[in-house]
Amino acid sequence: MKILNTLTRRKEEFVPINEGKVGIYVCGPTVYDYIHIGNARPMIVFDTLRRYLEYKGYDVNYVSNFTDVDDKIIKRANEEGVDASVISERYIAEVKKDMAALNVREATTHPKATEEIPDMIEMVKTLIEKGYAYEVNGTVYFRTRKFKDYGKLSKKNIDDLRSGNRDLLVSGVDEKEDPLDFVLWKPKKEGEPSWPSPWGDGRPGWHLECSVMSKKYIGDVIDIHAGGEDLVFPHHENEIAQSEAANGTEFARYWMHNGFLKINNEKMSKSLGNFFTVREIAEKYPLQVIRFFMLSAHYRSPLNFSADLVEASKNGLERILTAVDRLKSISGTEGEVDKAVADEMDAFVKKYEAAMDDDLNTADAISVIFELVKYANVNVTEESTKATVELVLNTVTKLCDILGIITEKKKEILDSDIEALIEERQAARKAKNFARADEIRDQLSNMGIILEDTREGVKWKRA
Repeated sequence: MKILNTLTRRKEEFVPINEGKVGIYVCGPTVYDYIHIGNARPMIVFDTLRRYLEYKGYDVNYVSNFTDVDDKIIKRANEEGVDASVISERYIAEVKKDMAALNVREATTHPKATEEIPDMIEMVKTLIEKGYAYEVNGTVYFRTRKFKDYGKLSKKNIDDLRSGNRDLLVSGVDEKEDPLDFVLWKPKKEGEPSWPSPWGDGRPGWHLECSVMSKKYIGDVIDIHAGGEDLVFPHHENEIAQSEAANGTEFARYWMHNGFLKINNEKMSKSLGNFFTVREIAEKYPLQVIRFFMLSAHYRSPLNFSADLVEASKNGLERILTAVDRLKSISGTEGEVDKAVADEMDAFVKKYEAAMDDDLNTADAISVIFELVKYANVNVTEESTKATVELVLNTVTKLCDILGIITEKKKEILDSDIEALIEERQAARKAKNFARADEIRDQLSNMGIILEDTREGVKWKRA
């Protein structure tokens, strides 16, 4: 398999550090709200990478963190008058629901920043001892210029980075030895969560979190570090500086970054009114369609989200699901597998693997599935042997499964069944059995049923 390594800007043959094993670290979300559709892209893309590597026989250690201490979380907690942990735990649970709905598998480990503070303090101590960091009034800064390779991932020249670059500037700029130095540890402010440290009570800098969690759960050197292209600078650049300075070794062998997601050719933002959460999108489209849509473009390409393009993906996915249903309905005849068909299946699988081996080209892989479906619709009939039908069906479902596409069509739920579940939910709420009420709501949501509690009672609609 070849991967376009952001570090070298070249496609390189993927060779793991330890034969048969792969360690992948993917930067996860900051949990202060529901995830938006842009957050979903790296989740889907790198879940697919994991699935494909497992298909190829690798034992994959997939680590994706939750940033559960951050200014946005603290702001939300203060607005609601609750502890920051209440906000982060609430939205970790909601992220996991959205991931499941997108058929994104849980990571091998989902570390939380707040549970790894002691190790973060140890890394900061190491950096100070090695002369890469210094403390001023409770804040610890990293000496950016001391790390000679700074800028190697983003291809930025440190001398071209002006002191006014707001990506690198943080509070306390006047205390720094150099305007480009970034924060490893920040002192406590009133109303913020904090932890004791040798430099006073405070909390870690964002960049430090991933350096420490990847080291703990994968090791000093990661096979693949991945995330959105917006993280290349300064986040991933700073991770490299901290980790390589502290550990004295290469941080990650391969870097993979997915392209931006636009909404109707515009950058997604709340001010433009085109900011959508995964939950909001789920009210309009089944999330399997969204997954299929995301994988219909190469992960490094910019992706434009529009109603027309998503509708096209919906129709494309329907073609595949209809073909699978048709294959399932064929009784077939007795006999051996048709050799000509078996040869065609081998050819389709090889073509699919060639696409995926070429820097995870899911767009071309999906094209192969369409070709396979077209072949099956023409060549697999009631006259085909059962063994032949089964081979074709298994081939289609296997290739879809690698992409995380579920080929089982959801059974249509009757209106009467929906009403019965809503009545049961109302009874559970009346009995203050809120756990059961939430369970029923989630069950209906998974069936594509959206509930709305109004003064007139519960209204529902199909997604």
